[in-house]
Amino acid sequence: MPFLASRLARIKPSPTIAVTTKAAELKASGKDIIGLGAGEPDFDTPEHIKQAAIDAIKRGETKYTPVGGTAALKKAICDKFKRENGLEYAPNQIVVGGGAKQVIFNALLATLDDGDEVIIPAPYWVSYPDIVAFAGGTPVTVTCPESQGFKLLPADLEKAITKKTKWLILNSPSNPTGAAYTEKELQAIADVLLAHPHVHVIADDIYEHLAYDGFQFRTLAQVEPKLYARVLTVNGVSKAFSMTGWRIGYGAGEKSLITAITDIQSQSTSNPCSVSQAASVAALNGPLAFMTPWLASFTKRRNDVVAALNTVPGITCSTPAGAFYVFPDCSGLFGRKTPQGKVINDSIAFCEYLLEDALVAAVAGSAFGLEGYFRISYATSDALLEKACARIKEACEKLK
Repeated sequence: MPFLASRLARIKPSPTIAVTTKAAELKASGKDIIGLGAGEPDFDTPEHIKQAAIDAIKRGETKYTPVGGTAALKKAICDKFKRENGLEYAPNQIVVGGGAKQVIFNALLATLDDGDEVIIPAPYWVSYPDIVAFAGGTPVTVTCPESQGFKLLPADLEKAITKKTKWLILNSPSNPTGAAYTEKELQAIADVLLAHPHVHVIADDIYEHLAYDGFQFRTLAQVEPKLYARVLTVNGVSKAFSMTGWRIGYGAGEKSLITAITDIQSQSTSNPCSVSQAASVAALNGPLAFMTPWLASFTKRRNDVVAALNTVPGITCSTPAGAFYVFPDCSGLFGRKTPQGKVINDSIAFCEYLLEDALVAAVAGSAFGLEGYFRISYATSDALLEKACARIKEACEKLK
């Protein structure tokens, strides 16, 4: 009898983490690797947030907290939703986890029975389908091509809904494409959902504050109040506050769902880190002025990377509205040969070539459910991005 559980066959290691790990190993071996795989801002956590953590340690806030988060953090989250999104939540409608990923994982584990379907627009964040499958559900991917801005159309959503559909996962701004839904687009999706009361929605808003060119962020429960009880709104401090390592995410939704998520957490990780929670209170309650120069920097990096990649023969790159990724089309290079004679026949082969020849780590589009593309994170320095784009161009020009 095999020692490992059969459920492990439903998941695979995160492709983005795998690329980052491989890049780190090559770098440690002495190679000059530029890692553009990880979705992690290169800015330091703001000083007032770090100081709040130090103060919490000095006050002795290093013990267990309530499983679903401290009262202070839940209040800060409730205040954030009311202030920024016009959404009213009570503390018992809030759960805090060890990152937004844990909140999503626990929500799906708490709600999916075998055969339940979850609609996932593709391109998608790599973890969505695996988490659904691990929880016993069936991922139903709906391809959203570049021609429609990588966004889910209401008609395609309607076609995907069945009696078995339990969730739709909607990520805006999106990882990996940076696509962001306007209020009008969200309302059109909401109109479809109103006709199917058995379908709930996970609104993954982790990139909420990372939107450019005057884009006005809206979240689904805000746009259509009639869906309020059917939406789990997920967010966190990792991306906007450059706190990836602090591991704090949160969800807001209907009380019984939040209770179920908390119960699962009580038997797995228990409470999130007490010190990280104190820092997150300072993040959510504190000033956001630091974001202005950050967004200006991200905007410049985005524009520079898009412009540079569009000079590479065989690559085209659209301009994303949010997050800190570009998702260029590399299918124009398929069929070409590397200097070593290997044929580039898909995005995995292309990214392997970039890593081997250009020493640039990127993630294949197939990992996100859309072949013919690759993802680059521009959340790193201008100098490294410039060097990486030059290397990519040089490597592509070597293809025959």
